[in-house]
Amino acid sequence: MSAAPRHSALIDRLPAVRGRLTEGASLAKVTWFRVGGPAEVLFKPADVADLQHFLAHCPADVKLTVLGVGSNLLVRDGGIPGVVIRLGRAFAEIRTDGLHVHAGAAALDLNVALAARAAGVAGLEFLSGIPGTIGGALRMNAGAYGSDLSQIFVSATALDRQGRLHRLDRDAMGFTYRHSAVAEDWIFCGADLAGRAGDPSLIQQRLNEIQAAREDSQPVRARTGGSTFVNPPGAKAWELIDRAGCRGLKLGGAQVSEKHCNFLLNTGTATAADLEALGETVRRRVKESSGIELAWEIKRIGVPADSPLAILARSEA
Repeated sequence: MSAAPRHSALIDRLPAVRGRLTEGASLAKVTWFRVGGPAEVLFKPADVADLQHFLAHCPADVKLTVLGVGSNLLVRDGGIPGVVIRLGRAFAEIRTDGLHVHAGAAALDLNVALAARAAGVAGLEFLSGIPGTIGGALRMNAGAYGSDLSQIFVSATALDRQGRLHRLDRDAMGFTYRHSAVAEDWIFCGADLAGRAGDPSLIQQRLNEIQAAREDSQPVRARTGGSTFVNPPGAKAWELIDRAGCRGLKLGGAQVSEKHCNFLLNTGTATAADLEALGETVRRRVKESSGIELAWEIKRIGVPADSPLAILARSEA
């Protein structure tokens, strides 16, 4: 008896590329939480032109998700349907020109800060305290230690869903607190940033101060996703969480950090469901104790383990 016909694979519907297309690629390996299901298809474009070609010829009904280094991200246990795009080395170039720094979207924030120091460009030191890439920093107007991306931003480039390249100025970015107004389906390629002239030794001193502050106050060596909730106006999320009695709270393998209670931890056995449920428990307790509803800063994507798509994927594996 012949086997039942297999559902048409998504990868068979995708355009030919010079980069790499991989079915069922593990995403838990690349997220800081070390949890989550696979990508239905993972695409690593060879360069901007390869990504443009893919976008221009990808069927319009295929869901696309862009993934950076997975630092401020929770991938649900059922994985991510559609195509996950992960930008690689071709998008990680960093160049300096006077007081300007050009950084590809895949460039690590820390590396951009270090390149600025080497060029004697001050004002970008805060990036060293943000675990992520420039693409993610553009998307959420990332900030820390008294500054944010909007304060050093000059321009950015991005591809729309049809593969057309756009240059974005400050007005087009629409920066607000931990947010930019650029369409969610646009993919950042890079940014031009600007600082001020500085002494590299003084810049290094500031970098050292930021590193010491992070290590003193944050669980930097744990499996975490960074700051979990946005600070509400006039308040600090960690203080609200602490007052609600959530410091050290556990659910399954997930725990609210004892060191900084706006951080969730994977203690080693957590699932994405554990972490998300713990976060929702924290939100509920904070709302009950203070009347303030915390908003997630960590981006949660994908489907739960019991979703029809996840079950189908497991049955075909």
